[in-house]
Amino acid sequence: MKAENVNRKLEMTSSALTLRKEAYSLAQQLFGNDEAGIEFADLVLDICGKVKDKDFLIVHNPGGWGHARLDQCLEWERSIVYGVKAVIGEMGHSLFLTQYFRSGRGWREQMRDLREQFRFFASKAAVMAACLRFITTHVSNVKVILVGVSQGAAFGSAVMQQLGGNYPVYSIELGFPFQYKSWRVITERTLAVEGNGVRPDVLVQGNMWVGVRILMAAPFKWMWYRLRGKPVAFAHCVTAPGHEYDWDNPEIQEPIRDFLKANFAAYVS
Repeated sequence: MKAENVNRKLEMTSSALTLRKEAYSLAQQLFGNDEAGIEFADLVLDICGKVKDKDFLIVHNPGGWGHARLDQCLEWERSIVYGVKAVIGEMGHSLFLTQYFRSGRGWREQMRDLREQFRFFASKAAVMAACLRFITTHVSNVKVILVGVSQGAAFGSAVMQQLGGNYPVYSIELGFPFQYKSWRVITERTLAVEGNGVRPDVLVQGNMWVGVRILMAAPFKWMWYRLRGKPVAFAHCVTAPGHEYDWDNPEIQEPIRDFLKANFAAYVS
């Protein structure tokens, strides 16, 4: 019995070392010897460890510049993430919820992200897609649900295109900005919610004049709050009519519930 336990531990150690080696090998392919590669490898190894006994991995892609922690997001954006988590839990599935930050803080990071936006997040989406490929390849049976609003929805769509439908990854996209529509591809694994049923979303419909005014006013609002000693996230300053997707709104909650049940209600862990 002791010999069997030792062998089992040796197998687990060998497996962990192999996984670690593969993670760092992938990181080097993506980043070379840059420190970002170490962060990437640590991230995928951490997530693999946390989802190894789970049915689902839910990943929130924040809107705006893509770096807001969940407790810093707008209340309605948080409600969507927690709503999705609740429905998966109601169906009896185990899950792990995390966030993926596509950019860091500071104006340099924002300028990098702005350049990426003009390319439909090509480089950054490729990195996240590599992360998800690694996780779903090395953790059997885990399914991934991406949740994104506005810029987070666009980023999720870019990631889905990089994956090409070959992995168990699904995307819930709300308030997809009009400027990316020509790049967007919707598949059977995508749920697109483009209105709240109350008033049209100007950032989805493509009302250019209203959109420009909103974006031009946002930096001044952001600065005004800072000068008053009450700093807020930049996303809180982009107040676009109709660009609000609250979980308590049946027009929002029902299609998301239907999408999740259609894809996962019959799934037995």
